Amino acid sequence: MTHLHIEPTVTESPDRRDEKVVYWHRELPPLAAEPMDEHSIEATSGRVPGTIAHRDELWDRCYAELMANATARLTQEVTRLGGHYAHVHDESIDTRHDDAAGETWLRGRFSYVLFRKATQKP
Repeated sequence: MTHLHIEPTVTESPDRRDEKVVYWHRELPPLAAEPMDEHSIEATSGRVPGTIAHRDELWDRCYAELMANATARLTQEVTRLGGHYAHVHDESIDTRHDDAAGETWLRGRFSYVLFRKATQKP
């Protein structure tokens, strides 16, 4: 397994346009946000023919697709679980192979803390 650094991403969803939802690693959600629970998701890239070992272009394409899929999944889960932000604190990305089909892809597992906006106190 390989651990990779992911750059911060601004995520938009239909009900949260221009509001940041996903915070990666050292980036923190708003200070007043309240932690709810810890969760994890898995995401994959699309499959490509052959192996992506030593093929930078295919790796980059699969990695970009994996990160886009992970960001979309995180945004969906934040909404589904009733939160407002996800702080990804751990990730594991590995290469998968289907020798029968001659295909390779990336699979990632992302652990995060779900946060909600701070409740207003009277």
